[in-house]
Amino acid sequence: MTTYPQPLDVVFTAPIEKDGAFATFVTVPGSAEALGTRRPVKVGGTIDGHEFAATLMPSGAGPHWLPLRAALCTATGKSRAGEQVTVELRQRFS
Repeated sequence: MTTYPQPLDVVFTAPIEKDGAFATFVTVPGSAEALGTRRPVKVGGTIDGHEFAATLMPSGAGPHWLPLRAALCTATGKSRAGEQVTVELRQRFS
């Protein structure tokens, strides 16, 4: 039986993307392998140094998507498709 929260050490830089399913999101490379699942996973960490908690959503094609809330986009000053953000996933809550 797994006990949560668990520490994570996943750091990557990726472009912001936009799609009809989520207004603004980042694809988490290698997430299915790193997390051991293709199901939704609650995580916490930072984006460009700003703390966040969110649920990684399975894309159906392999990696998870990290939805970016408007408040986080405002805090980072980034919300346009193609802008690069640095993400640190520090904890897994589910």
